[in-house]
Amino acid sequence: MSFTKGRRRLRGRTVGAVALAVTLVTGGLAAAAHGQEGTRVSAEDAVQAQAASLRDLADQQGVRMGTAVASHLLDQSDYRQTAATEFNSVTHENDLKWETVQPQQGQFSWSNADRVVDFAEQNNQMIHGHTLVWHSQLPSWVENGNFSQDQLRGVMQDHISTTMGRYRGQIGTWDVVNEPIDDNAQFRDSVFYQTLGQDFIAEAFRMADQADPSARLFINDYNIDGINAKSDAYYELVRDLLAQGVPIDGIGFQGHLISGQVPSDIQQNIQRFADLGLEVMITELDIRIQMPATEQKLEQQARDYEGVVNACYAVSGCSGVIVWGVTDAHSWVPDHFDGQGAALPIDSDYQQKPAYWAIHEALGGDPADPTDPPTEDPTDPPTDPPSGDCEADYRVTNEWNSGFQAEVTVTAGDSLTGWTVTWNLGSGESVSHAWNASVSSSGSAVTATDVGYNGTLSAGQSTAFGFVGNHGGSVSTPQLTCTSGS
Repeated sequence: MSFTKGRRRLRGRTVGAVALAVTLVTGGLAAAAHGQEGTRVSAEDAVQAQAASLRDLADQQGVRMGTAVASHLLDQSDYRQTAATEFNSVTHENDLKWETVQPQQGQFSWSNADRVVDFAEQNNQMIHGHTLVWHSQLPSWVENGNFSQDQLRGVMQDHISTTMGRYRGQIGTWDVVNEPIDDNAQFRDSVFYQTLGQDFIAEAFRMADQADPSARLFINDYNIDGINAKSDAYYELVRDLLAQGVPIDGIGFQGHLISGQVPSDIQQNIQRFADLGLEVMITELDIRIQMPATEQKLEQQARDYEGVVNACYAVSGCSGVIVWGVTDAHSWVPDHFDGQGAALPIDSDYQQKPAYWAIHEALGGDPADPTDPPTEDPTDPPTDPPSGDCEADYRVTNEWNSGFQAEVTVTAGDSLTGWTVTWNLGSGESVSHAWNASVSSSGSAVTATDVGYNGTLSAGQSTAFGFVGNHGGSVSTPQLTCTSGS
């Protein structure tokens, strides 16, 4: 089964009792066109279906499809545009961790964290706060502070109340306690556990609830995706916290996985935590492969992403998936796992991988392959061939607050083997991503060429390509030039 070809449709998911905390405001792209297996999809339907981003589809399903964002990378236009276009939720990758926001006791630094929050608000995205109490990436004054119990409680209280208080009403969900249990299924020997025992967990959640009673509060860890000793320990811990009346709302399965080794009982594991009344999220998903990447390895990775995403969306208590990074170019994996990488659905060149299309379909996207030529509808009336080599017709198919979707139809005058379309963007416009054409830009000048399968056209025959763009307030109607050759 290939994830760059049409695949079986995966059933949709209806969100039940788990309510998303933020009302999503999106570009409102048209819903994907769903053709049943064996049904021919028209050119227009295929273009519109493939135009839908992961964000569009997640919004239509009412679920979270998020990514981890680093503030310093927002200076890169491709990174920034992809994070905004493909995801409806962001998580601070490192910019909210204790050593970053409070490197010295009582001295808080918010510039990097604020930048991510501002980015999310500008793009109408949810924010998942990561993280408040964690044994790692602590400043030395906390880790080596030799605090008494009361002193450490005061340090925790100040950090949690100040951090959550700053973003009250902006960050809707938080990882309050991160990784308190070690891989041996015992409590991790952190400064918090050494000083306060396991009660530090309950105390942290009560402090967080006081800081922002409207926020949803999570415990979060890795290697708890399947049913094993560590996830069993979490199950017992959470049951105990709930029995104590601790205000814990959810659990995050990080999902740092190895391709080909994804647990088969993820859905069963999600279900048992959801049955406790908890919201479950896949909070840090990446699935790494042994390099170099091959087509076979990428296909396996796509099947793995399919399994994880569908396991979440099949359980009404699982509110969504967050992938840990926007692109392979900035993934943490190669620096921490020798010889492994290519762990994300979007590669280092910002191209969608088979894993992307697996998630796309899991979210209800059309299974038609974006690299397959759309099939023409024989009922369409014939078109008189243009007088020159070819003509290109440009139309805007959708427009929203900061973006737009356009379609270009190329019609051959004489028989063509390859075509090129050029035009100039209006002020403030840029191209984000395209399909059924290779599109590049230099300044305002845009060049689109065929992608092989749609380059050979007989006289009067047409093909179409599309793209999603950004605008600075209005969308232009450019003049296009079409020539033979690519």
